[in-house]
Amino acid sequence: MTSQDLTQKIILKLIRYKWLLLLVSFIAAAGMYLLAKSKPVKYTAIATVYPLTGANENPTSSAITTLLGGNDAPKSFSQDASINIVELALSRNTTEYVAMQRLPAFKNKRVAELLIESYNESRSPFSNKIEPTTDTSALRIIGSALLKQSYNAKFLKSGILEVSFTNTNSKILSPISYELINKLSQFYIDLKIRKAQKDFDFTVKKIDSLQQVLNGYDRRAIAMNRGTMFTPGSRMEYSIPKENLVNAKERVARQRDAALNNREEALWRLQKATPIIATLDKPEPPFDESAPSAISYALIGLISGFIICSLIILIPLLTQYAKYETTKIVFGGEASAGNTTTTAS
Repeated sequence: MTSQDLTQKIILKLIRYKWLLLLVSFIAAAGMYLLAKSKPVKYTAIATVYPLTGANENPTSSAITTLLGGNDAPKSFSQDASINIVELALSRNTTEYVAMQRLPAFKNKRVAELLIESYNESRSPFSNKIEPTTDTSALRIIGSALLKQSYNAKFLKSGILEVSFTNTNSKILSPISYELINKLSQFYIDLKIRKAQKDFDFTVKKIDSLQQVLNGYDRRAIAMNRGTMFTPGSRMEYSIPKENLVNAKERVARQRDAALNNREEALWRLQKATPIIATLDKPEPPFDESAPSAISYALIGLISGFIICSLIILIPLLTQYAKYETTKIVFGGEASAGNTTTTAS
């Protein structure tokens, strides 16, 4: 049987069973179409968050601003601790914290419990069901894992933080999204307050240090004034020169005065440290919807059904051809070897 004969037989057999092929293909396409329609629609809530720090509202001098780094004051998340905020958003600390929060609008259930219910309702028939639990440790771990799979935080080119949350239950999108935003906002606020407190503490310590230096100069000046020198054989008194000491004290005093002004700036920053976190695009309806394409699933089912049914029909013919080719190779090789031996004799 040559390859041309095999091709001819394959075509004839496919034509012979064409109605079966069409029937199986359409059944597979209908099954995939129904499967696509049975999959739940996924909703995505997208929120953009922007900090209003008010850093440019500076009533003091530019020298104070320069010392405390005010000239580089951040205007967006991306310019101020962006790595910390993104890492916090994707960390287990955030997901576990949000997973254990209770939502009054849903009978005071925890976020983890709502995520488990949503997962069980939309899971595929081949995936395992998550059993509800009252163990807070297990609930925290399960809720954190489910939350990590469904939300993301990133920065846009404009430096605005974007938080997105996806779930098949559109009712829980807004409450959970707000919990995530509140957690990230509180972290940012705490970070700004801590930075302002560090600046204030540093300025106060610098003032104390400069004051100690001035006190040391005063003690040295007093000691010099108490020490007198007399020329030999006379009662003429002269004092030790103190010009260098006076100049050094004046220089340190100017630094101390500048630091006192800086303390006022640092105190003002500490009082104004709490920023306003503005949610530009709120996670409210209408949400973005995504669902599998039923037409694409039907085409995949049609092609897959035709190919599988064709292989099943052609298995006997292909097996016969494979046996023929194997026999031809084996016995043909032995016959060639025998002919060669006879010729040599």
